[in-house]
Amino acid sequence: MSSDPVDFKPFVQASESPKEFTLTPILVGTLLGIVFGASSVYLVLKVGMTVSASIPVAVLSITVFKALSKAFKLRTSTILENNIAQTAGSAGESIAFAVGLVMPALLVLGFDIDVIRVMTVGVLGGLLGILMMIPLRRAFVVKKHGELKYPEGTACAEVLVAGENGGSTARMLFLGFGMAFVYQWLMKACKLWKEEAEHALYDPKTGEGFNGASVGSEMNPSLLGVGYIIGPRIASIMVAGGVLAYLVFVPTIKYFGADLDKPVAPAISKLDDKGVDIGLIKNMSEGQVRNWYILYIGAGAVAAGGIISMIKALPVIFGSVVAGFRDMRSGAGGASAGGNRTDRDLPMSVVLFGSLGLILALAIAPSMGLGFNVTGFAGAFLILLFGFLFVTVSSRLTGEIGSSSNPISGMTVATLLLTCLFLLLLNGFGVIELGKGTKLLALTIAGVVCVACSNGGTTSQALKTGHLVGGTPLYQQYAILIGSLTSAVAIGFVLLLLNQAGTVYTKKGLPDVTVDVTKLTATDRVRTGQYADDPTEYRVLVIGKREKPDPALFVGGPAVVANMTPGRFLVAADGKIAYRCDPAVNGDLKEQDNGEKVENKFDAPKTELIALIIDGILDRNLPWNLVILGVLIAVTLELAGVPSLPFAVGVYLPLSASVPVFLGGMVRWAADKSRRRKDEGDSSPGVLLGSGYIAGAAIAQVIVAFLEFSPSILKSMNFAESMKNVTVRGEPWNESNLPSIVTFGALAVVLFVVGTERLGRKTNGATANSASG
Repeated sequence: MSSDPVDFKPFVQASESPKEFTLTPILVGTLLGIVFGASSVYLVLKVGMTVSASIPVAVLSITVFKALSKAFKLRTSTILENNIAQTAGSAGESIAFAVGLVMPALLVLGFDIDVIRVMTVGVLGGLLGILMMIPLRRAFVVKKHGELKYPEGTACAEVLVAGENGGSTARMLFLGFGMAFVYQWLMKACKLWKEEAEHALYDPKTGEGFNGASVGSEMNPSLLGVGYIIGPRIASIMVAGGVLAYLVFVPTIKYFGADLDKPVAPAISKLDDKGVDIGLIKNMSEGQVRNWYILYIGAGAVAAGGIISMIKALPVIFGSVVAGFRDMRSGAGGASAGGNRTDRDLPMSVVLFGSLGLILALAIAPSMGLGFNVTGFAGAFLILLFGFLFVTVSSRLTGEIGSSSNPISGMTVATLLLTCLFLLLLNGFGVIELGKGTKLLALTIAGVVCVACSNGGTTSQALKTGHLVGGTPLYQQYAILIGSLTSAVAIGFVLLLLNQAGTVYTKKGLPDVTVDVTKLTATDRVRTGQYADDPTEYRVLVIGKREKPDPALFVGGPAVVANMTPGRFLVAADGKIAYRCDPAVNGDLKEQDNGEKVENKFDAPKTELIALIIDGILDRNLPWNLVILGVLIAVTLELAGVPSLPFAVGVYLPLSASVPVFLGGMVRWAADKSRRRKDEGDSSPGVLLGSGYIAGAAIAQVIVAFLEFSPSILKSMNFAESMKNVTVRGEPWNESNLPSIVTFGALAVVLFVVGTERLGRKTNGATANSASG
């Protein structure tokens, strides 16, 4: 294909009109978008990154259409129908990343993570990103053909052409999906082996070893696949952050705090059930040291890494904005409903009034923080300003460097910083008052802009694929609007489901206060876990992590506020707190009151950062010394020529979450060495198998999370009790690390063998090497 926009000829000529926008590709693409969107939500909560779904969706859609054709003796799908399917399906991953990045911060800020809020931001932000990108299509996709490469979009077009010409592309993807699904199901639902292999480096009974240090690995196929796809360099940098945090910082803090008899800020004195002050460093577990100190260091490093990646991209960003407006002014942008089939876009009137309508809908939507007032109009202005700016930036950066290096999280951090500073300015002039509602407004603006710029980049990538294969832009725009709408709705439910399934309800350590229940409106009940048989409807009280409780909510006023701790609480009719609800996302409880382990927990590495920025700027209340320490770590790495953002994510995540990513990267390194080639590239069976691992394990996890609401079903599949009598090297089977290591090692061996391309003829597959954000 020619790189000259004038000489370019697509695979399907504009004069041809094969079937394209039909019901089957819309349904298949939408369903696959929901599947990959659900798996991406799980992944972004787990490790703060996702993997591009457009190529796996294209591979699967081709396979599904061929299977339907053979089974029901139907006509085979056209390449343009396959293109519509991948377009509709690609929206799920981008929306999932943005929603999973921003919306769980509601919990930290003191709001409930209800499905209406999540869906509203996901739907409106996703649609807004598409509409704002449409005027840029001619400027970036058509006029800049040959200059803006759109690597994932080009690779996806190659997959579609290969499918049209014949060849198998889905075998390894299905193999990886099946293996990972079965593995995750046997581990999560059947409890046949431990989910994490771990070994403490310190024995508290003898005092021997390295106090505060331990090593371990989550046995998660998704993380193994992520590591393989992002490659050995980024995987190694990420685990290095974990080594610094948990094998250097935590032992150092434990060493210097061993003889201290007072808590070191930001930790506070707190007695456990045995009367031990767990606010003292010497009494803290590794997890408590992480919660009080390491998280702030990690958040500072992640913030700095995101901002630095944004600053490094400023020349390209500035050029993108200038070039975009110049091209639109000269007639290269815009939208047309006439002309050739391959030139038709949604009319500009639809784009303009649709964008304004979405902003209006956001203002009308309840509990989103805007409304028809000065604050709401300011928020709407910021959404339009930052939305169009960063959709333009995201669309062009995607064309230049691909989704893998597109700093979506950096743009979100920049939006949040500028929004909070703007709100502070308005407060300084007496225009608005700062409060909890202002925090919700800032989060809403950042969430909508984050979803918009993420989906805008995905839209440009899909339109590039369509440009190469000869698709009709208008039909693709319809398809991705439909895909975004359905995926955003589904993602809202998945996020709520994953959080509820891992929520721990505890009666231990409850604040000794009496709440004025007449001032609480929301109600809820115990939904999972040990106390799930309690049918009582309670009032809900939510206090943000760094929020100062309102004395008016308590009987006794300011005198009792000191007894109140942050969290989400279920309050009985008499005003007494019955339960604390520790969420799955960024929660701190790892077991029920009866000692039963809870595994469905997510550290959501960038969620705490979002809340940290909002609280830090609007409340001016942060442990800045720890945050600045993280910032300086990121700066030091950049001065040494090391990318700071993956290192910072490693600092924030538990070491056990970074280790399987590192192992996946090492498998990729070994496979590349065995083939005597430096890199597989995007078209490889190994990368397809890794993508299958990610999707299969994540979908199994989502299904198991759903079954948490039916404990009897899960209990019937649980083999943990029957395996207690089986021993491995003197340990019970389900307490030994060995079964976990062997089974997980088998997945790694298969990935290595496939990556070396020694299983016969190479599969003509492809996937995108993409870690969003």
